[in-house]
Amino acid sequence: MHAGTLIRTTLLLAAVGVAVTACGRRPGTLDTPYEAARDAREEARRNDQPLPPAPKPPVQDRKFFLDGLI
Repeated sequence: MHAGTLIRTTLLLAAVGVAVTACGRRPGTLDTPYEAARDAREEARRNDQPLPPAPKPPVQDRKFFLDGLI
């Protein structure tokens, strides 16, 4: 195997590895849109301001097979 082919193969495998592990969602501390709307509604109620429309509850989250890589 030539050195150029070895380097090219290594870089290709590294790029595929990075691309695959970047898929999915990482759980974090950010609020979901539902939680943010619920908090905004609660804050408006406490401040005696007009209430924004009630948020719709989110759809049940489905697991994705690559989520385990994160």
